[in-house]
Amino acid sequence: MFDIREDDLTGEAPRALLTRHLAGMHSNSPPGHVFALDLSGLDAPNVTVWSVWDGSALAGIGALKTLGDDTGELKSMRTDPHYLRKGVGAALLEHIIATARGRGLLRLSLETGSGPAFDPALAMYRKRGFVDGEAFADYQRSDFNQFLHLSL
Repeated sequence: MFDIREDDLTGEAPRALLTRHLAGMHSNSPPGHVFALDLSGLDAPNVTVWSVWDGSALAGIGALKTLGDDTGELKSMRTDPHYLRKGVGAALLEHIIATARGRGLLRLSLETGSGPAFDPALAMYRKRGFVDGEAFADYQRSDFNQFLHLSL
């Protein structure tokens, strides 16, 4: 059983996993198509970050950004490579969905890229009920990105 905690990203392990996440997004996305939040973006008042722990080992991170129109955006989902396909992402996703519902949000959305590096995460989101849809917030559709939504 994993322990999911709200996180302020001051610890070394969560910061290192965020750095790995950003590097992965940049290495698998064309220039100008990375919308992952860095440390300062995740420190915004409308963003809540969680870390997933297996004892003293960090297993993953993820965030919920409240957009102000009864919607939220899933951000910065990343599983530590040692915990891939062990249920970390699914557990965190369920936690974020429950939190979004508890906050009265009506829809949870996400923007992500295209290509093999994104396929495992897309499969998890679609398995949970996210469906392809329109661009939202300030995003613009391109040949590279895609948008998924879950009605809450």
